[in-house]
Amino acid sequence: MTVYKAPLGDMQFVLDRFCRLGDITSLPKFAGVDTSVVPEMLAEAARFFEESFAPLNAVGDTVGSHRNDDGTVTTPPGFKEAYRAYVEAGWGTVGFDPGFGGGGFPWVVNIAIQEMMNSANMALTMAPLLTQGAIDAIMHHGDETQKMTYLPRMITGEWTGTMNLTEPDAGSDVGAVRTRAVRQSDGTYLITGTKIYITFGQHDMADNIIHLVLARTPDAPAGTKGISCFIVPQRILDADGRPGCENDVKCVSIEHKTGIKASPTCVLSYGDNGGAVGYLIGEENRGMTYMFTMMNQARLGVGLEGLALIERAYQQALEYSVQRRQGRAPGAKGPDSSQIIDHPDVKRMLLTMKSTIEALRRLIYWNAGCIDVAAHHPDGNERERAADMAALLTPLSKGWSTDMAVELTGTAVQVHGGMGFIEETGIAQHYRDARITTIYEGTNGIQAMDLVGRKIGLKAGAVVAGLFDEIAAVDARLAAHPDLAQTRSELSAALDAVRGTTQWIMEHSGNPLDVLSGATPYLRQMSVLVGGYCMAESALIACEAGDLPADVVAAKVGTARFFCEQLLPQVHGLSGAVMGDSALLMSFGAESLSV
Repeated sequence: MTVYKAPLGDMQFVLDRFCRLGDITSLPKFAGVDTSVVPEMLAEAARFFEESFAPLNAVGDTVGSHRNDDGTVTTPPGFKEAYRAYVEAGWGTVGFDPGFGGGGFPWVVNIAIQEMMNSANMALTMAPLLTQGAIDAIMHHGDETQKMTYLPRMITGEWTGTMNLTEPDAGSDVGAVRTRAVRQSDGTYLITGTKIYITFGQHDMADNIIHLVLARTPDAPAGTKGISCFIVPQRILDADGRPGCENDVKCVSIEHKTGIKASPTCVLSYGDNGGAVGYLIGEENRGMTYMFTMMNQARLGVGLEGLALIERAYQQALEYSVQRRQGRAPGAKGPDSSQIIDHPDVKRMLLTMKSTIEALRRLIYWNAGCIDVAAHHPDGNERERAADMAALLTPLSKGWSTDMAVELTGTAVQVHGGMGFIEETGIAQHYRDARITTIYEGTNGIQAMDLVGRKIGLKAGAVVAGLFDEIAAVDARLAAHPDLAQTRSELSAALDAVRGTTQWIMEHSGNPLDVLSGATPYLRQMSVLVGGYCMAESALIACEAGDLPADVVAAKVGTARFFCEQLLPQVHGLSGAVMGDSALLMSFGAESLSV
């Protein structure tokens, strides 16, 4: 089974050159942060996660987490110790406000560390990932007492956090939640109801779990307008702010899942003994607004999970392709069988994985860099421009990355042939773990609806038009490099195709059925175009740098060419589905589909 090694070379290339980390760290917000230590910090993070998290990945998959008779949950062997080491090392603090114990680094640096965590052990990483979302919600919408009470220990990781949205009859329709919150004379609320799919809703790795719970007050309006958000600690704090008695929250069961089996996905019951004590965040009936603060950040995080899983599976597939010998590749010499990496089909699978990983890393880190600029640039226009770009890129980062995670971890299984279907090789775990990512934080169908329904219409279409202009602007630079001539041609043709489908969607915005019927293929089409742009820009940066070793330049140019010349052309085949006959699609009822 392959040992995970963080791809520090490409990560640093993307941070420094593609995302221009130096420009981000020059913002006044980061004046007090020694950003020169980033390379050393990433190297140390790589060592930590390679040694502490990665060896537990297979253990977690085999053993899983277990609910005990008293409602507590036991995580797999080694998880508590690894998480404690993570807290003591301070890796959870890197991207958060120093005023609450954070490291103060740009979020894009935190994203790089988070990629390593997920590649090393996605199931274990789910605990700090959900905590980050809860931190964001409290940071943006909690009062000062709530911030000082909860954030310092959540940022260190001493306490973990959860998102409690879904209920048995609600699914993605959060407006249908029934959990109740009744105000008490002391200003607290008593929470009663059931929440499902709560990641790390109960576990044994931290001193306290801070649940963020969506619930309705008695007089709340129907639908999403009547939802409030509450802090509900697993253990109520005593007068000194330490975890005291157990709150009225119980883990009823944990789900038996296809993948990430070490991550306890809990059914939580609130109020079996009168009501769980909760504390309102902000104002009543504003819960959905507050929850989207953490959801949007979480969507980028889930996209990163997809990238990380492909990276882990790719490393294992590459190693296997070198070790495994079978048949004779075209042009092979001598009597021995060939390494399977020399067979064209295997080479294609590996290059498809590698080039897509690179495209996704550039897209997701770019998305995170936009979040940094949107939050911290001193110029209001620059903040707004970056916020708009981050909003446009988020459904691409989440949707495309996780779709590719399912597809390309499956490709890694294929590289292994029959051995890939055998659990002992370990490659199937990545495939199973990836499957949930397309569902998390709004299914990819919802990401596609968000893209066509909201994001391409931002500023009356000016934001997506600006992105297209940015893509078009690389044409002149590509023209200066003869070896990138076909890359230039393919990118230009793909841009024309996506401009055409985008215009069609905007012209049909008054007919939601037309637009939504082609939303998912449009998400893929737009994502592949942006991936092609990222790879073309990456090749240009490498060629124009002047200080990179020749083999690094050749590698960046080679994967960029492969993506743009052999994967990017798929955008043309998607146009028909984007602009297809919605009446034909909807004409198929259950009866006709069963014939």
